[in-house]
Amino acid sequence: MAATIETLEKDIEAIKSQLELASNPMADEKRMEMVMGLIMHGGSIKGYALQAIKAAREGDFDAAKNFLQQSADEDKLAHDSQTEMLTKAAQGEPVPIDIYMVHAQDHVMTGIATRDLAVEMVALYQKLADENK
Repeated sequence: MAATIETLEKDIEAIKSQLELASNPMADEKRMEMVMGLIMHGGSIKGYALQAIKAAREGDFDAAKNFLQQSADEDKLAHDSQTEMLTKAAQGEPVPIDIYMVHAQDHVMTGIATRDLAVEMVALYQKLADENK
């Protein structure tokens, strides 16, 4: 019975925390740092990928590969943040989903999709360059 009361009290505190955060999502500074980090990394994933395409289009394949690596490095940083959130959720900690988090995840997904296409485009530009030698 005591364990049940403890569990209920813990659940009530988690709900209170969620409600408090829902009314002011900017109040949780650590969480907002994570959200802003995801937005930043997502933008960097995409930005480096676009720079890789531009470098490949100009025939600078070493730079293109470097930009793709930088894009992959940013992807890993974003993935690490996502893994941290998933771990917290798996451990029963509340992980609020609000418009800020949705926006951050959108940036990450857009960046990843852009990088995936950039890898293919750089390879295509390389193939065309090799065929025209």
